[in-house]
Amino acid sequence: MDKPSAFERFNNWLRRSVTIKLFSIGILILILLIPTSMLTGLIYERQQLHDGAIEEISSKWGRDQTIGGPVLTIPYWAEMKTEKGVTEYTKRYAHFLPDQLDVNGKIFPEQRYRGIYVVVLYKTLLTLNGSFSYPDVRTVGLDPARCLFNEAFMSVGLTDLKGINEGVECKLNDSTVIFGPGVPTHDIVSSGMSGKVNLSENKEMKFSMTINLNGSSSLSFLPFGKETKVSISSPWANPSFDGAFLPDTHDVKENGFTSQWKVLQLNRNYPQQGLGNFISDGNDNSDSRFGVRLLLPVDEYQKNVRSVKYCIMFIILTFLTFFFFEVLNKKRIHPIQYLLVGFAICLFYVLLLSISEHLNFSTAYLIGSISTVALVTFYVKSIFQSKKLTALFAVLLSVLYGFFYSLLQLQDYSLLLGSLGLFFILAVIMTLTRKVNWYGED
Repeated sequence: MDKPSAFERFNNWLRRSVTIKLFSIGILILILLIPTSMLTGLIYERQQLHDGAIEEISSKWGRDQTIGGPVLTIPYWAEMKTEKGVTEYTKRYAHFLPDQLDVNGKIFPEQRYRGIYVVVLYKTLLTLNGSFSYPDVRTVGLDPARCLFNEAFMSVGLTDLKGINEGVECKLNDSTVIFGPGVPTHDIVSSGMSGKVNLSENKEMKFSMTINLNGSSSLSFLPFGKETKVSISSPWANPSFDGAFLPDTHDVKENGFTSQWKVLQLNRNYPQQGLGNFISDGNDNSDSRFGVRLLLPVDEYQKNVRSVKYCIMFIILTFLTFFFFEVLNKKRIHPIQYLLVGFAICLFYVLLLSISEHLNFSTAYLIGSISTVALVTFYVKSIFQSKKLTALFAVLLSVLYGFFYSLLQLQDYSLLLGSLGLFFILAVIMTLTRKVNWYGED
């Protein structure tokens, strides 16, 4: 019998070396990082299409609405001197916020569809009641002689005027303020409506108005009163209370929710009156905004993003299972076969994304996992050539899918469950391989 050549001995060593096998598996895992990153990009692309559909419908119906006001404004002449010492007068504005602001409203939600995408829209009927003290311009350092009381106006900030369904009038003591579009100054609010106010009587001014408004996704308020009270109810069962203040009381049931806020002037970082843009956080007023967001029951894209984060771990565990089947049962598995199984696992996430856009996430996960387990089981049956090993592999793969589904569902306990699961997997691996001679040829 001829002695094997050096090349044949080297080739046999490559085929039998456990180290080389582990190294090649590591290379395959690195290769599979490419489709894994592409999966993340695909999910974000589909989410952008979803957000584009929301933006398209919202732009025609009414975007997220933020209500700010009413605000009482008095123009005045501000004296300025140029570099040449010439005195010039510029019109500026002094603003006064209400003493009391009570908002009561009901949100009527509805779902609209753009293709396969769902958008949450709403109609709301808001009643604003409250009162202003008669504006004392001396409190902000102004000379009444320079104030234009006959040009005083009241303004209400609205994010998207396109959502107004009916004309808005404000009952101010015995007079009526009729609002028109736009605000003369953007000191306090960047967009909204305004109307002229009669300041002939030096007394407290009580106001009352109703706003019939369209919007999408969220409704927010600005706490412009010394004491601001907001009460909102809706038949929507999935609210998210966000912003600077959580409701003092709320009740969420299957048939809807109710919520009440109470915010004092001491809870925010700006006074009740001032000149120009005296509100510290600017026109956006994001530091003091609060309200409610109407959530869809399930955010499929967020769950898909979370699931893809486990993709590489899933591939590693599946490859380790393959490897130990190979070591413990002396079944030679080619790197190409590892790679095909890895691609099947990646395809699972494509199925999960595409199906979850039409069905709920749990159903999509069940369909995708059953399809992937069936495909991989059918493929490895010809590799193991053993019904017992094939069935064992199918069970292990099903357990892995169940384990990762549990991680997705138990968001608050995912770290605990994941660490315990990985500890158990490592313990099993160490137990099964404690007698393996890693330096042996076989």
